[in-house]
Amino acid sequence: MIPLLERDVLFFGGKGGVGKTTCATAFALLASETGKRTLMVSTDPAHSTSDILQRQLDDQPQRLSEHLWALEIDAEREAEAYISSVQEHLRRVVKPALRGEIDRQVEMARVSPGAEEAALFDRIAALMGDLRDKYDLIVFDTAPTGHTLRLLSLPELMEAWIDGMISRRKQVNQMSRMWRNVAGGTPDEERDPIEQVLEERRRKFVRMRRVLLEPGRTAFIFVLTAEKLPILETQKAVTTLRRHDIPVGGLIVNRVLPGELSEHPFWKARKAQEEVYLAEIEETLSDLPRIELPLLEHDVVGMESLREVVQYLQAELEASH
Repeated sequence: MIPLLERDVLFFGGKGGVGKTTCATAFALLASETGKRTLMVSTDPAHSTSDILQRQLDDQPQRLSEHLWALEIDAEREAEAYISSVQEHLRRVVKPALRGEIDRQVEMARVSPGAEEAALFDRIAALMGDLRDKYDLIVFDTAPTGHTLRLLSLPELMEAWIDGMISRRKQVNQMSRMWRNVAGGTPDEERDPIEQVLEERRRKFVRMRRVLLEPGRTAFIFVLTAEKLPILETQKAVTTLRRHDIPVGGLIVNRVLPGELSEHPFWKARKAQEEVYLAEIEETLSDLPRIELPLLEHDVVGMESLREVVQYLQAELEASH
């Protein structure tokens, strides 16, 4: 998994409660301490990043160290700002007679399914536009698996939707020009501003999709524990991402019990069950690089305990190399 430090974008995901935020934040800290300008981004509504870092984050990058920045995206607020900006832009470019219809459509969009995902996607695309200039690596701590899979499949879906919108818009404009010619009017040679907006958004989707699908630039890291449900969810998610050609970079098996446990029957039984699930992970996901992080004696809160996780991560990465 050493090449992960050479990527531009890393997504950390998995079932809720397996330690995604801890692993993502530790990896971002590790990358920053190698000299990479690293941006840590939380898209999980739970926003545990502030708790782990003991720093109140907001939707703007805050500098935490020489090479580390972090922010938390509020999807609901992003959706409201995004839709309002679209409304304002459209009201500027359409004729006054159409503004009432624009406002009606925008109000419908505010409560439509997928509005928050579209706004979140737009913000992620904007942040990824800062690569090279501001940051060498962006690490995303994502929401639980299902939400993240919908988000990552959005570029492909939105690109197809935009293509349809552009096609229909061109047909409307062509019919409009034909009617003006029949009526003896003057042809309107100016480009349709709405078509321009649609094409610009299509270019944005294409750029982001290109980054998402490029194995040398992007990878998705699954965090899981050695338990039945996280394993099943990870197996399904790996299949889904591969179906969309999104590169899967590897697994982090978190909270592995120590080998030497007391003779108490409870711990012996738990360790025996864990060994069964570790073997299942090895069998069913053997083609993915894997590292294991131990169950710690304490909660991971603050930079000192986070650096303990970083040390384990670094040791595992070096051993795998």
